[in-house]
Amino acid sequence: MPARSSSGDTRTAGAEEFLTTFVAERATNDLETRLARMRGDMAATGSWQPAFEELEHGARMAWRNNARCIGRLFWPSLKVRDLRHLDDPDGIAVALGEHLDLATNGGKIIPLITVFAPSDREGPRVRIWNHQLLGYAGYRQADGSVLGDPKNEVFTRQAMALGWKGAGTAFDLLPWIVQKRGAPPRLYPPPTGRCLEVFLSHPREPCFAERGWRWYAVPVLADMCLRIGGVDFSAAPFNGWYLGTEIGSRDLGDTGRYDLLPAVAEIFGFSNDPLWKDRALVELNAAVLHSFEQAGVRIVDHHRASSEFMEFAAREAKAGRAVSGDWSWIVPPLSGSATPVFHKVWQNRHLLPDYLLQKPAWEDFHAAPFAPA
Repeated sequence: MPARSSSGDTRTAGAEEFLTTFVAERATNDLETRLARMRGDMAATGSWQPAFEELEHGARMAWRNNARCIGRLFWPSLKVRDLRHLDDPDGIAVALGEHLDLATNGGKIIPLITVFAPSDREGPRVRIWNHQLLGYAGYRQADGSVLGDPKNEVFTRQAMALGWKGAGTAFDLLPWIVQKRGAPPRLYPPPTGRCLEVFLSHPREPCFAERGWRWYAVPVLADMCLRIGGVDFSAAPFNGWYLGTEIGSRDLGDTGRYDLLPAVAEIFGFSNDPLWKDRALVELNAAVLHSFEQAGVRIVDHHRASSEFMEFAAREAKAGRAVSGDWSWIVPPLSGSATPVFHKVWQNRHLLPDYLLQKPAWEDFHAAPFAPA
């Protein structure tokens, strides 16, 4: 895309591109009228706001365009909650609880996004500090190890500095931190009563359940920016449902996370097998899929998800749209070459609308970051 002379020009061009696509895909015929109204808003205020139908379609397009997501076959099913009037942390915390209730749906997970106040010329009006609405604390120990989830160790220290104190177990749910621009961050208790957790068991090994391992049912990403037509929504938590290997291979299996493979290998007697890691990975993933199924919680295995992604790619080709994909994310971390997505070349085309990475909120709002331990 060619360089433009100002951020205002860039926002206008982004709005024009999005609205043109929206009108074409939704088969409406008032493009020139809508563009004129948008340009008038831009001239008067320096910004514009999508109508609800535009916001809804834009959020769905962002899912469709996100290069890292393998589950995009279902992008048209995303439900959109329009809460753009909210930038008060207390009101946002209430809405986050509602989001969890609606998305969890008794285990029949619903793809859902809740969109809060948009950014303006001064930047984000509100940020949610959590990476996901649900997550487990990571406590740095005296020997340098981490009890719990190392991924959340820095956030855990931020929460503790604001006054939170967890129980000190390997699976302590984290609190929420919400911040409005120009105000201190606010701390809210962990959503214990609203979090559906799945305790892990194995279909063939009864002692597996004795370990007390668990994971939460709904992955609600909370720290990404939704960009639609040049408008940024810095607080727009969204979710689908879990891919089994996200939990079994990465969250619980990675050496930089819970690192459970040695313990799983011990349970099954794999420790002296040269393929002990491979065998432990299979059994850990089998336990995750089995446990979610037993609990009645929606989840998808990596073989089915890969086939669904290929169907998504075929539908996009039929619609005349290029598929953006990041190979390192699309290919599952278990049995990659046994899936059809492994054998294709995927290109990250950086299409918009999209869900974009942001700096950690404590950096974005100039809160004093903690030095690494």
